[in-house]
Amino acid sequence: MLRLYTHPSCLQHDTGPGHPESPARLAAVLHALDHDRFAALDRIEAPRATREQLLRVHRAGHVERILDAAPSEGLLQLDEDTLMSPGSAEAALRAAGAMVAAVDAVIGGECRHAFCAVRPPGHHATPDHAMGFCLFNNVAVAAAHALAAHGLKRVAIADFDVHHGNGTQAIFEREPRVLFASSHESPLYPNTGREDERGVGNIVNGCLSAGDGSWAFRELWDGLLLPRLHAFKPQLVLVSAGFDAHRDDPLAGLQLGSEDYAWITAKLVELARAHAGGRLVSTLEGGYAPTALAASAAAHVEELME
Repeated sequence: MLRLYTHPSCLQHDTGPGHPESPARLAAVLHALDHDRFAALDRIEAPRATREQLLRVHRAGHVERILDAAPSEGLLQLDEDTLMSPGSAEAALRAAGAMVAAVDAVIGGECRHAFCAVRPPGHHATPDHAMGFCLFNNVAVAAAHALAAHGLKRVAIADFDVHHGNGTQAIFEREPRVLFASSHESPLYPNTGREDERGVGNIVNGCLSAGDGSWAFRELWDGLLLPRLHAFKPQLVLVSAGFDAHRDDPLAGLQLGSEDYAWITAKLVELARAHAGGRLVSTLEGGYAPTALAASAAAHVEELME
């Protein structure tokens, strides 16, 4: 069974006219998942993350800034890319809380896989900064929860967003119980993720160049990232599922299609089945062409349902 975690509050995070990380992104994904072929999804309303859960990966000052900063009206600009509206703090709490609840569910045996259709995304948020459209680092909150609340010793995070998950890397680069494996376009925002950035041996970065497509992406995962993930033997697989490496995406230059997202999802399901009792939780990160995003997310979810 596949659980789908989402919450209406995630549509109330308003980033202003013309911003690429808009509510239309999530609306497109949810509309695609309303199709008959997804009727079997177990749809769950995401809870809020607690301060304790957030504080495992974020400093107290950052958590308080985000929770206290939401304006009563209009928009507040945190940096050149990242904004908050009156609904943003609630959306961020639900996005992180979805991942925590999903981890509890897969570890508790309520489901094998879960997908969190939430926003704002998370993988650029560092211990003390919101950036790159991200307020809290949802996948990092989930990984830390798996370690602290469930006593896991090996948690893998696979990130195929076109942008490097600098925040996730920064949070875990000295934590050997977490392996972070990322494919991303380079050079590109946030200009991190070099292949010589290895943490304590738990960071595996694979760089792609603008114009690279299916062959290069699959070769990178098959040749570098998946072997390292299998060698780690994770007890839980978490996925930062960004779909902005799609050829139609306006913010980057890779040339993937929805079939590539189906392929990598199937590979990560195999990874989870081999080492983690099938336990896999995925969360929406990037993807800024709504039609391509919807098709790619649907392909991802279809593989998770298999």
